[in-house]
Amino acid sequence: MPDEVNRHVPEDPERRDVLKFAAVGALGAVYAGLVGYPVYRYLASPVEKAASETAVNEMVVEGGAALPKNSALMFKFGAKPAMLIHHEDGTYTALSAVCTHLGCTASYEPDEKRIFCACHGGVYDPHSGANVSGPPPKPLTAFKVQVTDGKVVVQRS
Repeated sequence: MPDEVNRHVPEDPERRDVLKFAAVGALGAVYAGLVGYPVYRYLASPVEKAASETAVNEMVVEGGAALPKNSALMFKFGAKPAMLIHHEDGTYTALSAVCTHLGCTASYEPDEKRIFCACHGGVYDPHSGANVSGPPPKPLTAFKVQVTDGKVVVQRS
């Protein structure tokens, strides 16, 4: 009978190995998710941005018809900022407000009658969006503007 009491039943080694493998696998999956998700967001964001930019082709700019001459109104066109400029001659221009140099937001300066990007001193023509001076490599994107029935409608060209 003493032999029966001292007899120790060993744990099943297969069960222990399976539990260790499951724990290591779960930790590995969590780690892969923590590392992989930021990489996925970085790689997927250009596709999402491109889709959101092309999703909006036309919009009515609220308050655009009441905009005083020689002033500008910033608005979102799709996912990016844009500006509506009401010139002294009564015409309107709509341009992207994203500087073509490094993507900063440019603004209209009515006293200087120019669009200026404060990040690196880029200057654009307020009528055409052409780059006048500074580091911007290309003009701002111009949009088509229609004023009808007291509404200002901006469309992609």
